[in-house]
Amino acid sequence: MSDLSKFDGYDELLLEIKGRIQQAQLQAALSLSRELIQLYWNIGRTISDRQAQFGWGARVIDRLAADLKSAYPGVTGFSTRNLKYMRAFAQAYSDLIIVQQLLHNSPIPWGHHVRILDKLDDAEQRAWYIRAAHEYGWSRSILEHQIDTDLFGRRGKALTNFERTLPPPDSDLAQQILKDPYNFDFLTLGADAHERHLEHGLLQHIRKFLLELGAGFAFVGSQYHLEVSGEDYYLDLLFYHLKLRCFVVIDLKMRKFIPEYAGKMNFYLAAVDDLLRHPEDAPSIGIILCKIRDRVTVEYALRNTSTPIGIAEFVTSLPPDLEGSLPTIEQIEAELTDMDEPLNEPTTETSRD
Repeated sequence: MSDLSKFDGYDELLLEIKGRIQQAQLQAALSLSRELIQLYWNIGRTISDRQAQFGWGARVIDRLAADLKSAYPGVTGFSTRNLKYMRAFAQAYSDLIIVQQLLHNSPIPWGHHVRILDKLDDAEQRAWYIRAAHEYGWSRSILEHQIDTDLFGRRGKALTNFERTLPPPDSDLAQQILKDPYNFDFLTLGADAHERHLEHGLLQHIRKFLLELGAGFAFVGSQYHLEVSGEDYYLDLLFYHLKLRCFVVIDLKMRKFIPEYAGKMNFYLAAVDDLLRHPEDAPSIGIILCKIRDRVTVEYALRNTSTPIGIAEFVTSLPPDLEGSLPTIEQIEAELTDMDEPLNEPTTETSRD
């Protein structure tokens, strides 16, 4: 065997060629996926058009699936169920040019499209989840979770003062990375739980917590220590956002928002900016997560604050024993029906001792 040690830079050469091969394989896979989904669109469009033209019912799809299986015994993807999804896909995106743009700009697997067709009727929401799934590399299960928890409806809904305290490009982006409410359904907390229970639960499920926070959050620490004028202070949770290029302080509250929380966060952000922030970093942002918040109270509390703060609610799962003790929908409706019944006329008899 020849001695390759004399070839200076050989390892770098091998690594570079491997990288190019992998990139080509990825591009080929993406190209194949685009071609397959465009084929599915064309098949779905043809089925839809012919059904409309000849008045065929759903049984024609059963026959078509059987004939295609017979013609292409080793090819999968032409089941009755999948043919119906092809038709639904073509009906949802009736313009081929739009489909081609979608496949070029935000390519996602066919299985992702199927889940979106199953769960969403609104065209704007469908397009948003397709772009987000591509941008953040969501798996199918994560995509389903984001749809089920209405990420589209919750994004950018936190109450903030970002428009006043951050420059325009950063303020818009910062607003969009926050949501309201935050869904911590992976936690089960009773009414008597404290902030430490919430913090412990979030750290125990840090991957799910980061998924709910959204892309770009890098965890720095919990109960992060700051020393100011010889006094010790501890931040519940400290993150760094890679896209905003700033620290993000999260304060956890297990009760209703009160104005004092904003003052405390204002202090924390000033300290973080002075003690931790690098010259090239953007101003630090604070997020106060609480069980309940009143819009007017929050707006007053943030009106004159000089640091960027967002306030949002969070929800968790109920303990099984408490969940079972809550009235069902049927019980509530029965109770309301009883309230609508006319009251009995009061008796005219007087009680005697």
